[in-house]
Amino acid sequence: MADSVFSSNKRDPIKSSVGSVAGSRRRQHAVTVGKERRESLVRAKRLCRVGVSEGEVDIDVEGEMMIDEEQSILESQTLLAVENLKSALAFQGKGAVQKRVGALQELRRLLSRSEFPPVESAVKAGAIAILVQCLSFGSPDEQLLEAAWCLTNIAAGNPEETKALLPALPLLIAHLGEKSSSPVAEQCAWALGNVAGEDEELRNVLLIQGALIPLARMMLPNRRSTVRTAAWALSNLIKGPNPKAANELIRVDGVLDSIVRHLTKADDESATEVAWVVVYLSALSNLATSMLVKSDVLQLLLNRLATSNSLQLMIPVLRSLGNLIAGDSHASYAVLVPGLEVTDTAIQVLIKCLKSEHRVLKKEAAWVLSNIAAGSVEHKQLIYSSEAMSLLLHLLSAAPFDIRKEVAYILGNLCVAPTKGDEKPNLIPEHLVSLVEKGCLPGFIDLVRSADIEAARLGLQFIELVLRGMPNGNGPKLVEQEDGIEAMERFQFHENEDLRTMANSLVDKYFGEDYGLDE
Repeated sequence: MADSVFSSNKRDPIKSSVGSVAGSRRRQHAVTVGKERRESLVRAKRLCRVGVSEGEVDIDVEGEMMIDEEQSILESQTLLAVENLKSALAFQGKGAVQKRVGALQELRRLLSRSEFPPVESAVKAGAIAILVQCLSFGSPDEQLLEAAWCLTNIAAGNPEETKALLPALPLLIAHLGEKSSSPVAEQCAWALGNVAGEDEELRNVLLIQGALIPLARMMLPNRRSTVRTAAWALSNLIKGPNPKAANELIRVDGVLDSIVRHLTKADDESATEVAWVVVYLSALSNLATSMLVKSDVLQLLLNRLATSNSLQLMIPVLRSLGNLIAGDSHASYAVLVPGLEVTDTAIQVLIKCLKSEHRVLKKEAAWVLSNIAAGSVEHKQLIYSSEAMSLLLHLLSAAPFDIRKEVAYILGNLCVAPTKGDEKPNLIPEHLVSLVEKGCLPGFIDLVRSADIEAARLGLQFIELVLRGMPNGNGPKLVEQEDGIEAMERFQFHENEDLRTMANSLVDKYFGEDYGLDE
């Protein structure tokens, strides 16, 4: 039926298997989250401008376009730096180590200096093969650190430049081990995170070569910078679409405990990276979702939302909450029980986000609420009786399109009771009548007129609820008054069979030949 979406215990539009379709939607969110990371000011690949073990800061002209002459000089300097590194590597006399480190530092400075580092020039000059030699075991830590730093910034380049690092991957992974110093291991993790952030093919290479376990172990201690870098690299490595890596990560001994510990005690920056790990675990792995829900993670995520004003942190925290509630039937009951203080906290925190000036926060908060609204009657009542309702009704008519669509899921799901199996869902008349009287119908009819298929389906589904459920048979009149007939008739010859059938059936059933004769 048209209202099946609202009867599901998930936020997603479900027509067949609840678990498989909802899981697919969560995986789709995970795969496309690269764009969302850009929206949330978190880059999938990062240029290393300041060393992990020293305080020096190189000249930074980020944001300024380099004129051709300056770029040409930089490229010439890079070619010379690579040749000097080759010479230094071949030199075996007194002071050889200092000579190699000095040459590496010069190349690293050039690769860190501008918004458009001369990565292409370095790669063409053969820098990667030389840097791989500099990563050989037994080399001094300073040499290893500088070589890994150079490779990190090369990996931050375009796809072809990132893929050129393939020969370096085994050694970068090897230096993640316990025998490496923390600064060297961390810099290698940064380089691998950039590689993993490029595409699925490179992620698979890294997984085959064994990068996941040592990166996971780097999350276990409490060293802030190491945790941040390892968590960021892991979130890039497991982000799908294959759930295998997420399943493997959650099984690593100590990882779940470290997630709980870092969400509890870590600074906002570290907690942000750990929260992104939770985003992908909860989006891709049913096993991880179940384990996270049984731990203290849900409560910790709510605590972070209540106490933080960091946009970078709040976005992955909200997405994690939405994923967990969508992915585990017990998640809502873990934190949303009428009368409990934690429940009031959860609703108030989500209202806080709906009031935010940040579009992404509003969308993520609506996503979480839509999953709560798809739950039990008690959960629907929690939202319906809260301050959130006036905000949601306003957003349905005034917010950007993507937020309006999320809000439509919430309001629609509030109007039907959940059912078991394929039973036809029952309406919650009090909610439906109240929402229509408060003016939500025009917002849903506007969605019917949109070019977005999913939004149009949501609009049609709500129209069906109004036509069927408003008292005294007033539904058809209300829909007609808002030009709903005209909105549905645009689907008369629509290419989408489901929408065409749904719209035509509603028009025929409620506005057929006999419509209006009683008057």
